[in-house]
Amino acid sequence: LQLVESGGGLVQPGGSLRLSCAATGRHFGNYAIGWFRQAPGKEREGISCISGNGETTNYSHSVKGRFTASRDNAQNTVYLEMINLNADDSATYYCAANELLLPVCVLQPEYDYWGQGTQVTVSS
Repeated sequence: LQLVESGGGLVQPGGSLRLSCAATGRHFGNYAIGWFRQAPGKEREGISCISGNGETTNYSHSVKGRFTASRDNAQNTVYLEMINLNADDSATYYCAANELLLPVCVLQPEYDYWGQGTQVTVSS
């Protein structure tokens, strides 16, 4: 499975962005997808995940209520809608995939496949 993130960029505080994670490979619906971010000098943080069938989502405290994960398995794509962004959200954002047939997902980096990342910068 190969993953490619897109949708990052420069946004003002309070603004919104939608990240995409496009996958190539078979049986995309068998894969839970996690979203992680890493800012310079900081550890990688798990912020969101969505189960293969989309029934389960989890969010870190830092983004809960502001970020929403969704997926379109017909398009092999997962989305991360981000609103009310602030400077602390500036980081490189990664999506990751792990084959999990149960409708669960985790925020720990226990994923087998990773994208190359997309940069999000929140600044006025």
